[in-house]
Amino acid sequence: MGDARTLFVPDGLDGERVDAAIARLFGFSRTRAAELAADGMVTLNERVSPKSARVSAGDVLEVVIPDAPSAGVELVAEPVPGMSIVHDDDDLVVVDKPVGVAAHPSVGWTGPNVVSGLAAAGYRIATSGASERQGIVSRLDVGTSGLMVVAKSEYAYSRLKHAFRSRTVDKTYHALVQGLPDPMTGTVDAPIGRHPAHEFKFAVMASGKPAVTHYEVIEAFHGASLLEIKLETGRTHQIRVHLSALHHPCCGDPLYGADPKVSARLGLDRQWLHAVGLGFEHPGTGEWVTFASPYPADLEHALDVLADSPAR
Repeated sequence: MGDARTLFVPDGLDGERVDAAIARLFGFSRTRAAELAADGMVTLNERVSPKSARVSAGDVLEVVIPDAPSAGVELVAEPVPGMSIVHDDDDLVVVDKPVGVAAHPSVGWTGPNVVSGLAAAGYRIATSGASERQGIVSRLDVGTSGLMVVAKSEYAYSRLKHAFRSRTVDKTYHALVQGLPDPMTGTVDAPIGRHPAHEFKFAVMASGKPAVTHYEVIEAFHGASLLEIKLETGRTHQIRVHLSALHHPCCGDPLYGADPKVSARLGLDRQWLHAVGLGFEHPGTGEWVTFASPYPADLEHALDVLADSPAR
């Protein structure tokens, strides 16, 4: 039949359509979510639900994801609109990943992904591991944009994996959060694990894995702040979880407590989180290399709205 996954609808998605809620909660594309609903694979409070039904906070959404046709995930070379190449050499390629793009193919995800996009563009990735994940040494969430490095050779793959594990990679993010953190510069050192009641959600919990996030306010607006964030660790949803734990969730991130009214005012339909900088020792030359990514249009628009908003 398939894998049944269940989540409670958070307050931030109250009133959303079923297909939109599924896309936000489970990381599917909106099209994939609508297809699952049309196939009778979605129940809302234990009743089969059409894609256009509206959800309420606290509702129980269950999605059955059909079994994959084979044990692996097929790698299909497909172009990724909007993905740009920041750097390319014999050892690695650095990409600027748009929002709505996964790092690699996976069961249940039918949208675009970085690995397939590189294959379609003619890049040859030859590393160990499953073919659909070759070259991937770190990932960004589907809803997070910005810089990713992909190894092209086995030597580079091994060296970069070691660099990420040993925390020698400089990863810089910018995040727009609700409110103003106090203090304006700080460190969150709190373990992160899977949420005990919500699949695909993570939380600060004693039994989790160590996670350390450094932040600094770089610009304050009325009701929101732009932060620069440095990661020591790379846990799933780490920035989103830690900022939510500070009661300053990323704007546009209802899964972790963002106010939907604020998101709507800023024109956001995803979390305001962007991987702006990446630095590491090049596995081929041994030199320290750095790369930067500008804000995409939707995130820039949100800042413009805030800048034009009168202080109260």
